[in-house]
Amino acid sequence: MVINDIFKQTLKVGGLDWGMVLIYVALVLMGWLNIYAAVYDDLHSSIFDVGQRYGMQMIWIGISTFIAISILLIDDKYYHMLAYPLYWLTILILVAVLFLGKEVNGAKSWIVMGPIAIQPTEFVKFTTALALARYMSAYSFDLRKMGDLIRAGLFLVLPVLIVLLQNDTGSALVYGSFLFMFYREGFNGWVYVALIMVISLFIFSFLLEPMALLLLLLLICLVGEGIANGNWPSKVIYFAGVMLGSILIYALLYGVLGLAIGWHTSLLIAVVLSLGAVGVYVYRYKIGNILTFVLLFFGSLGFTYTIDYAFHNILQIHQQKRILDLLGLESDLKGWGYNVNQSKIAIGSGGFSGKGFLEGTQTKFNFVPEQSTDFIFCTVGEEWGFLGSALVVLLFMFLILKLIKMGERQQEPFGRIYCYCVASIFLFHVVVNVGMTIGLMPVIGIPLPFFSYGGSSLIAFTLLLFVAIRLDASKREASL
Repeated sequence: MVINDIFKQTLKVGGLDWGMVLIYVALVLMGWLNIYAAVYDDLHSSIFDVGQRYGMQMIWIGISTFIAISILLIDDKYYHMLAYPLYWLTILILVAVLFLGKEVNGAKSWIVMGPIAIQPTEFVKFTTALALARYMSAYSFDLRKMGDLIRAGLFLVLPVLIVLLQNDTGSALVYGSFLFMFYREGFNGWVYVALIMVISLFIFSFLLEPMALLLLLLLICLVGEGIANGNWPSKVIYFAGVMLGSILIYALLYGVLGLAIGWHTSLLIAVVLSLGAVGVYVYRYKIGNILTFVLLFFGSLGFTYTIDYAFHNILQIHQQKRILDLLGLESDLKGWGYNVNQSKIAIGSGGFSGKGFLEGTQTKFNFVPEQSTDFIFCTVGEEWGFLGSALVVLLFMFLILKLIKMGERQQEPFGRIYCYCVASIFLFHVVVNVGMTIGLMPVIGIPLPFFSYGGSSLIAFTLLLFVAIRLDASKREASL
């Protein structure tokens, strides 16, 4: 009775988004059942057996439930107040892991204390979201000021660098999801266009021959110039002439002198001559926009030449193989491609309605590696089929959309920024994790929220979600 009175006094029931809470409960329980199915043992059939992963997950669920209730009882002003101290505390712990941590699957990102293993990087996502929300919600903050933008970026760069030193590339990539929040807050949209182009160039540099890639770049710049200018026909015609001239020069040089100078030199000569022709035109007609696209073209062309070096000298061999396997350039079903191949077999075998609970043969006989952690979605696909998989994806979609809605109805920037950070993190985890199990994303080893086995991820995602729910409840309380 006393606890009930405290709860009602601290947080009005009407202010709580019970729909979000129910989605959380549904996802957690579904995740628990799938962990049970993924590592089911006839000799330990009780789901409450703490000697098995599903029994341990029950303990983590209990701890997460306690944390969720505690978050709802704490005044929301403390989350703003403690944002910086919590951030720096977790950064210090992250640094300590470099010296005291244990290496698991090639990544030194775990602190082991007896039977308990904790991955601090999961909690840094939460504290980074809080710290960014506090800094960017300050009255004096302006995203258009370079100094403010750099300082905000440092909140992301610092944990990324430390996590990379731990050799945990997958967790480091998660911080890129915060770009979604930056876009909502007014970050220049052309940065995202450039980012998409860089990613596209990285992919196409593997799939296309050099001349085909050159044509693609020129075509993009041609279309971009046409869109950016109202009176553009003459400029586009000239630019098209430069493009055709580049092709003819390259073909002539490579076709006649290819044996002597090779395609690299031929392409370089063609590019230099084309640059000169465009430069003369820009100088004569004082064209500004076309110069931008020309510089973008040659910058992109230069970038493609650095990809080969970065691919072979920066990425580790298993990362190289996974990228090549994803693009279909190499196939090693018994080596680097084994995980994804077995994952697709398991999901495909589920059909429309699935094989039934505990009837998954691929997972039961351990054909899928990491089937209770990174590849937990295989169990969903095999035992629940398309219908169950669609239900899980829809629940995550509703969760993310409700987080965005929560952010939009916040009266203070702190709450809006934090909710968008959380939505970004969930979106990245869901898209990448589900995508890698069906072969649409590279395998980078990140958990599926509330489904993958592990206390660190479950508690961290609970923290992320329920602080957002608490901030939203405060806003709704004020309107009651």
